[in-house]
Amino acid sequence: MQKITPFLWFTQDAEKAAKFYVSVFKGGKILKVLRCGEAGPGRPGTVMTVKFRILGQEFTALNGGPVFKFTPAISFVVHCSTQREVDYYWRKLTAGGKAVRCGWLEDRFGVSWQIVPDALIDLLGCKDSAKAARVTQAMMKMIKLDISKLQAAAHAPRARATRR
Repeated sequence: MQKITPFLWFTQDAEKAAKFYVSVFKGGKILKVLRCGEAGPGRPGTVMTVKFRILGQEFTALNGGPVFKFTPAISFVVHCSTQREVDYYWRKLTAGGKAVRCGWLEDRFGVSWQIVPDALIDLLGCKDSAKAARVTQAMMKMIKLDISKLQAAAHAPRARATRR
């Protein structure tokens, strides 16, 4: 059993959200659906929680009612090794949701995700601070991250200081 499990509070779409996530992430699986009994808290037979696994990480989704909403203060980062993978997760997770910027999006359930190519982490972590700055500037102009544009920014010629 993992020590920490993200617990996601949905108004009433816990099962729908869990099914969506396991369809997006290959190998995802619904592990357990717990339904309300006669004692509640919801109508008997309605879904209370759904335990699911995506990319080896277990989550629990709760139908908790309209008390709390998701915010971008908490997001899930999906590390991608190729642009094709970035494009896949971006397309799937923005369907019915909305693109934000710098690789961030909000899915149709209001959950925030960051779709991040590994190349970005490598480029930002390079020892050349001017190169990292150019990559940061390029990233800040993007909605969905584009590996080729990030790499082009990294390798762009440095601006030369002009003399007066």
